Amino acid sequence: MTSRSTRETARPSTKGRAVRTQTVLPGTVDGIGTVRRSVLPGGLRVVTETLPTVRSATFGIWVGVGSRDETPVLNGATHYLEHLLFKGTDRRSALDISSSIDAVGGEMNAFTAKEYTCYYARVLDTDLPLAIDVVSDMLTGSLIRQEDIDAERGVVLEEIAMTEDDPGDQVHDLFATALLGDSPLGRPVLGTVDTINALTRDQVSRFYRKHYDPTRLVVAAAGNLDHAAVVRQVREAFDQAGALRVPDADPRAPRSGARSIRAAGRVELLERRTEQAHVVLGMPGLSRHDDRRWALGVLNTALGGGMSSRLFQEVREKRGLAYSVYSYTSSFADCGLFGVYAGCQPRRVHEVLKICRDELQQVAEHGLADEELHRAIGQFSGSTVLSLEDTGALMNRIGKSELCWGEQLSVDATLERIAAVTPDEVRAVARDVLGQRPSLAVIGPLKDKQAARLQESVA
Repeated sequence: MTSRSTRETARPSTKGRAVRTQTVLPGTVDGIGTVRRSVLPGGLRVVTETLPTVRSATFGIWVGVGSRDETPVLNGATHYLEHLLFKGTDRRSALDISSSIDAVGGEMNAFTAKEYTCYYARVLDTDLPLAIDVVSDMLTGSLIRQEDIDAERGVVLEEIAMTEDDPGDQVHDLFATALLGDSPLGRPVLGTVDTINALTRDQVSRFYRKHYDPTRLVVAAAGNLDHAAVVRQVREAFDQAGALRVPDADPRAPRSGARSIRAAGRVELLERRTEQAHVVLGMPGLSRHDDRRWALGVLNTALGGGMSSRLFQEVREKRGLAYSVYSYTSSFADCGLFGVYAGCQPRRVHEVLKICRDELQQVAEHGLADEELHRAIGQFSGSTVLSLEDTGALMNRIGKSELCWGEQLSVDATLERIAAVTPDEVRAVARDVLGQRPSLAVIGPLKDKQAARLQESVA
């Protein structure tokens, strides 16, 4: 997308052309929970979930671009661009953007991930038209001025510094590097000091024009709203910007593919003078398109998803070796990862690692006990539903589902998938995932002998 002064005379309007609308998920008799989807002539998708019993609404625009779409030279450009879109358009200054939402008591923010970026605002239902106009204006009309590039560079560098000051956060980036290597998925979303300092306005502007295309965008809104009104307001905002420039364009299909991770046994160590050693032990996981992801979700919950999980009980409750210990999964379009995190005294690193490896091996060979399986299914189901208790979470759900899967799964259908997981499926996915040779990332005050032993620990 380019600035409005160029678009207004060069782009045709799509007014009058047909909008394709369907009810994706029917709600109750009162319309509660109804999910509708419309595709505008330029390929822009609009999905909404109606909740007439609340007084708020959350509006977001999802962009199918993340740090994995960057070259090594552009590492950090997606996140840098996220910051810049708040800096002003032809219609609004940076202060106008923030003050317009603040003035109605709303919340506005954005986040960048490895495969997508999202800009959103949460407001009272009566202020939804304002949120639509402001966020759409940001997405379609950013000026990307040199002075903004220069000013925001310091802000992004401070964010990188803040992450580096939190080794419990940074170790996950280090683990991604250990497992995925020097690849787009293995590099940090924020970029590095060197890449951010080297980025130019022309590079960021070209990245913006290339990737912020309506066919890559999903507009999502949830709350007390009318779908037809949201579609009309979104279309007016994008038409005004000349952004729906290809009348017969179709939305881009979700990312897919089959990527093989061949970094087993890699160790990344970062020497830091910290009070704790921060450890992530893990291995390749599953892509988000893999049907086994439901069984892996149950397995992850049983291993390290709560206070009754195996790792929490063995590492913290029984031995008092760590305050924070948990497992997690990350899924991408073509691969994934499974990790176990623990923060402990540096002298106890090897003991904690041995316990974690023993538990992973035990589950890989024997699966879960029936009691663990049933408890994990209940916990996984409950946490899924409880995480959808506000309009922001619902907007995230329908927006990400449309962008990443191209479909919507109801909460009931999700619970059915989780409840249907069998002991054999958990045993199979445990064997396939946990039976792999692990990789390791550690940040802390490591002595030479410790570092050598850590290298040997994943051999």
